[in-house]
This record gives sequence, structure tokens and C-alpha cells, in this order.
Amino acid sequence: MAQHILSLEAPDTMNKGILRVVDTSVYNPQIAVTCPLLEITPPGFAAPTQFTDQDFTPGFILNLNACELGIQVTGCGTTNATLADGIYIIKYSVSPNEVVYVEYNHLRITSALWKYNNLLCDLDVAACDPPTSVKQKLEKLNMIKMYLDAAKALVEFCHEPKKGMDIYNYAVKLLDKMDCKTC
Repeated sequence: MAQHILSLEAPDTMNKGILRVVDTSVYNPQIAVTCPLLEITPPGFAAPTQFTDQDFTPGFILNLNACELGIQVTGCGTTNATLADGIYIIKYSVSPNEVVYVEYNHLRITSALWKYNNLLCDLDVAACDPPTSVKQKLEKLNMIKMYLDAAKALVEFCHEPKKGMDIYNYAVKLLDKMDCKTC
């Protein structure tokens, strides 16, 4: 029996106020897409924000801000709050919704990547072999980036969210330590 093959992606973005969700599903043209439902649970929230067919159509690309996710309730339309790094649970279904669905854990690391990139900007890197002090900082930053990649892999592919968040938190701690001006 032919059916829809549901698939979503939540690519990393450098926009602190946007969570991007892209529908990469393959829909069977012989079966109507009815009752699409997208549910997103931000980190620290117990209940998801729901989006229905009034909010999107199959093949959608959504750029969701804090107001749309139910995180920010005041100042919507004038200022957007920064979305927290952490695990966002993203579930997408079509009718029959209890049977045809996919669910993902997405580890958002945007704020950590901002810290990482700012530390790279602060380095005096030239198009030649750097001095030992710069080389050591580059090696530390490379290790931190690998920790961030490992955290994402653990959360998104290995289905080990606690372990992934522990590694993410350790990477952020290392970034903060490298950024400390008065340590």
C-alpha cells in the first residue's frame, strides 16, 4: 500500500530569534493530505504549540519566532525574543494523525555557535602558520565545535537527549571559559 513518507528538517540557523522547520516529505499524489498537524515543544515546556492546515501547506518552510511558538506573549510584532538553545520536540502528522506521523528531537545550538564564531573573530589568524598561542586556541575551539557536533548527534540521531545536553552544556562552559576576560 502506497502512503505518505513524512520527513522534516530543522536546519541550524544563525538567527537567534527564528526556528526554521522545513517539510521534506514525499506525498503520495493518490492520497489526499488531510488534517496536517505540526506540534513543537520548546525546551522547558510541557505542552506543544500546535499549527494546523490554516498555518501551512504540504512542502512548507516555516520560520517561527518566539511569539508563534508561544514563548513570548508581549511585544509581538515589534521585538522578537531570542529562542533558547536546547531540545525542541517537533512532531508532524497527517490523517490518520495517530498513525501517520514523525517525531524529532532537534538540538538548537544557535547561541553556542554565536559564542564560537565571536571567539574565532577575536583570534588574530593570518594566512600563515599561527603563533603557538593562537594555534592552541584554534585547537581548543575545534574541540569545542566537535563537542557541539557530538551533542547534536546524540540528541538527534542516537536518541540520547540527556547525554547530548550534558555534552552541550560542557561545550558552552568551555566557550564561556575561553571568553572570560577577567579569569
